[in-house]
Amino acid sequence: MRFDVLTLFPELFTGFVNESIVKRAIERGLIEIHLWNFREWSKDKHQKVDDRPYGGGSGMVIKPEPVFDAVADIQAKAATPGRLVLLTPQGRPFTQEWARELAQERRLLLLCGRYEGFDERVRLGLNPTELSVGDYVTCGGEAPAMIVMEAVMRLIPGVLGDEYSPVEESFGLWGLLEYPQYTRPRVYRGMAVPEVLLSGDHAAIERWRREQAVWRTLQRRPDLIERLLADPECPQELRRLIERVKREQSRRQKESGHDTAGNTGR
Repeated sequence: MRFDVLTLFPELFTGFVNESIVKRAIERGLIEIHLWNFREWSKDKHQKVDDRPYGGGSGMVIKPEPVFDAVADIQAKAATPGRLVLLTPQGRPFTQEWARELAQERRLLLLCGRYEGFDERVRLGLNPTELSVGDYVTCGGEAPAMIVMEAVMRLIPGVLGDEYSPVEESFGLWGLLEYPQYTRPRVYRGMAVPEVLLSGDHAAIERWRREQAVWRTLQRRPDLIERLLADPECPQELRRLIERVKREQSRRQKESGHDTAGNTGR
């Protein structure tokens, strides 16, 4: 898969592309990451790409000409023009579902804004997919672009060492939060690893993990549970599990008089 990142600060991606999983994926030919600076398409002798906003106001706005020219030239550098993505706090929320959808693309072009953002004609004329990584504002689109790239690339076969990892983690199987994880030591500061994880009974461990995933999601993201239950395609197995965990949660709350954790040692 190929990523083309259009930004005013390509140097911000130096560590991102030269470390850990991203670096190994590039070395193995699973992904390509190409960085482009909008200034290369500026017709200004000082490579200026921004100007004051019409109507007044603070800050500067990135001009449309260098963006349109950059996108056209970069799209022509590969056989597939790719899907254009604009990182903006005004976009649709970026979710795991979006990551899965984008992972099906052969190429993504990511537009990273700065200052007061892009001239509106960039959105109107190029019609990009607009995505937001959260209800907050960053200094630019570079950090959000890294989030999108990492979430997408780890779904590409071979990028992660364990092919099942994307399924078992949060928002994987059934769209639940991930179950709690433990490692050595067996007991730390009085907090013990749940006995079931030491039992060697793989079926029991799998049941525990699914129950814990439901419990944790109910506690931390009840909106996800409601969304799952509202989906007519929600598996009956999951519906029964949710109802069972809800009953247990209600029972514990009545006994203790307040919310309780769904597992030991956390």
